[in-house]
Amino acid sequence: EVVHVEPQDPRRAAPAGGRAVNEAALSSARTNTGQTLGELSQRGPVLIVFLRHTGCTFCREAIADVATIRPRVEANGATLALVHMGDESVPAHVAAFNRPELRDVPRVSDPDRALYAAAGLGRGSLGQLFGLRVWLRGFRAGVVDGHWVGSLVGDGFQMPGVFLMDHGKVVRSFIHRDASDRPDYASLACSPLAAAQKP
Repeated sequence: EVVHVEPQDPRRAAPAGGRAVNEAALSSARTNTGQTLGELSQRGPVLIVFLRHTGCTFCREAIADVATIRPRVEANGATLALVHMGDESVPAHVAAFNRPELRDVPRVSDPDRALYAAAGLGRGSLGQLFGLRVWLRGFRAGVVDGHWVGSLVGDGFQMPGVFLMDHGKVVRSFIHRDASDRPDYASLACSPLAAAQKP
């Protein structure tokens, strides 16, 4: 089940200025392309997807979702960037991104989770990671939809999140209630700054 973004729900999608988000740290994070997230955001909105460990069923689902939805994200005027806990120099850690739709998407490797902390994303509680809803969604994502599970890469308790950065500012965010939440990435990619500039 995709969680659709409702603008009136501040926990789900809102300007993130009131959250503990270190925009300077996010802006200065350097991607595998050599550019920082801030530099990318000067050219247009960047949808920054913070992933759980790449062996997680929901991370594998998120990667597949992002690959599928990329044309709609870009149609809404944004580009994608991924943040993960793997080591870019270890092929097994980045194998999940080795698909045609994602090979050129900028990535930030954050094995120490410093950028996760800068984004205000912490470690999940037992309920957020192992609650009944999570188990039910995990069965569907892992078994029914075929995402299964893989090897643990990173902190298994780290929670994910999604942030839209425009000109160095976080203008929208999606904070997961639990690990099984499935954001509507295309809706999140609509920048209120870009909309305000339209005649």
